[in-house]
Amino acid sequence: MSFRNDPLAVVHDRDKSTLLTPALRAAIDAHAAKYPAQWRQSAVMPALTLVQDSNGGWLSRELMDEVAAYLDMPAVAVYEVASFYGMYDLAPTAAHKVCICNSISCLLNGSEDLIHHVEHRYQVKPGETTADGRFTFKEVECLGACRDAPAVLIDQTYHEKLSAETLDRLIEGLQ
Repeated sequence: MSFRNDPLAVVHDRDKSTLLTPALRAAIDAHAAKYPAQWRQSAVMPALTLVQDSNGGWLSRELMDEVAAYLDMPAVAVYEVASFYGMYDLAPTAAHKVCICNSISCLLNGSEDLIHHVEHRYQVKPGETTADGRFTFKEVECLGACRDAPAVLIDQTYHEKLSAETLDRLIEGLQ
């Protein structure tokens, strides 16, 4: 049960037509239309995803501020969402992202070995980009594929039941 019945709305003193691009505003509006008008903030996750994709794969503070102003919500609420979920990046990344799940099902089925393999083979730690700039390596909380663990997300494609060898083939195929 929630004690808050009304959204925590903040009216920003900004002309919304100057925020983001017209295409982004239209896409965000399409998501926001799925919710009651007073709950536009519910579209924050798709809004952040759209903005991140349009910005080369990461979110700057300025862009998060624009999302907050556009959705009439406190900027800190946008920062909380963007910093909590592993699918958002708050710094520039490589063109490709290799994300290995570290949740219990994946750990029990070998993801820790995959993480160590990537660290040693490609000389990169979680949160870093390889020296050749090929990919950014991320250790993420859950990819929701517990049944076929270990799960790996490469860019926007899920891969399951991976061995170090199959992961290497996927990474080598990144252009």
